[in-house]
Amino acid sequence: MHIPFDETDLYIDIGAEKVLAAEKRGRKIAVEVKSFASISVLFDFHLAVGQFINYRVALEELSPDRELFLAVPIETYDTFFRRRFVQSVIEREHLNIVVYDSREEVIAQWKS
Repeated sequence: MHIPFDETDLYIDIGAEKVLAAEKRGRKIAVEVKSFASISVLFDFHLAVGQFINYRVALEELSPDRELFLAVPIETYDTFFRRRFVQSVIEREHLNIVVYDSREEVIAQWKS
């Protein structure tokens, strides 16, 4: 997904990382899918939060009726995302989270 914003072009990551535009119960949403597969989950988290904030700012300008979600694998959510620091960031930055099971290819939880 290409998000043009004035002189800044935002492009979605290639590979397992992507943004999906969809509808959830009549609401327009965009989902930033992250795999958290690198050696450093903390680095992946920093990158994901930064990208989430950038995409949210662009979507607020270009598609204000679309709500952004960060998709996280259930294994990462059940371990790393349970940490108090991570929960504080989620709360302060108002991150909407989708927890997905990559093995079953289903959404386990919506958190907004």
